Amino acid sequence: MSLLLGYSPKLFIRKPVLVRASGGGSSSLVQTPPCFILGADPCGADHVLLEYAYSMKNHPRLRKKAPEQLVYNDAEVTTIGSSHGWVASLMHGVGTLRLHDDLNPVASDANPKRILLPPLVTVPHCQTQIVTNVSLSSPSPEDEDCVVAVKFLGPQLSYCRPSSALGSKSKWFNIRIANPSFFSSRVMFSEKLNMFRIPGAGGQLIGSWDLCKDQHTPKILVLRYRYLPELSEAEREVMDTCFTTEHLVESQSTGETFLVNCFRQSVNGGTSWETKAVMVFRVLPLGNALYTQDIGDLTIFISKSEAFCVRASSFPDVRPNEVYILEDTEIAFFRLADSDISGELGDDDLDLADLDLEKMFERLSSDEFA
Repeated sequence: MSLLLGYSPKLFIRKPVLVRASGGGSSSLVQTPPCFILGADPCGADHVLLEYAYSMKNHPRLRKKAPEQLVYNDAEVTTIGSSHGWVASLMHGVGTLRLHDDLNPVASDANPKRILLPPLVTVPHCQTQIVTNVSLSSPSPEDEDCVVAVKFLGPQLSYCRPSSALGSKSKWFNIRIANPSFFSSRVMFSEKLNMFRIPGAGGQLIGSWDLCKDQHTPKILVLRYRYLPELSEAEREVMDTCFTTEHLVESQSTGETFLVNCFRQSVNGGTSWETKAVMVFRVLPLGNALYTQDIGDLTIFISKSEAFCVRASSFPDVRPNEVYILEDTEIAFFRLADSDISGELGDDDLDLADLDLEKMFERLSSDEFA
């Protein structure tokens, strides 16, 4: 079980999902360095005590109590993703989503906040049992104008206003996406555009929905790739065997938008995926996607949920101009300047308790890896 915490803070859990935490209604505005949840020990009835390990040297260790169901899912509850530190869990028996701040390290474990959203409505010829991810438009679902969007595997995109749920007046608005290139993609919220955006599979399109204004027709941006690198025949052969995932990331500090393409190959008899290459494109407003090996002082974090980036200089030992990838069976660090990749690979679920992650980060920040 692993969780990583970054700017403001941003938090992500590899097993089973990526979590991004931030200041706002559920936490303070303290900037917290990247950290991992190394393990969970039993702590009373139906609770576990989480242990966090930070990438910064000499940072105080943190232990926090959380519900066991959020960490070890069962047939009734699945933790599906998070945004701004609010973890979303799907309650299968009743077909509802619940937002929690239990896994946010700087939120109160004595008085956790939990918001039950209205029952899900399945659009004809769609499904609501497999969720791709969730995205919030503001740091707290208790904000009056906050919109939470849920992307399901397939055509359905749903959204509601959680603040209305507190008064039992909330309801889901459901959209059936026509273009199949968006069916398996993740949704993210762009603060710059004040719209929810989804990258199309294959990286040719970006769809933007103005759900805050209840606009259900997307604006489609067609991407035009520029400055693509010249690949050797061997590199092309490897990439042709890879499965590609696309991730949209927006920098709050610079206002830039990046499209990150991860090329992953099936290994260990199909039980694991290994990242073979990463390509980052700076996306401009009119659709030009400029290949880049220099994102400056930024570090991008990719996992199963909402991707994010931070200013590396804000956190000692976080290396700039890199992409950190954390998945169930892989931890990888991709250096953009020379396309060097390093990390750890395991069968099935990679047990972080067996890895000294602090030493791994220390090595990555040393002159040996520079």
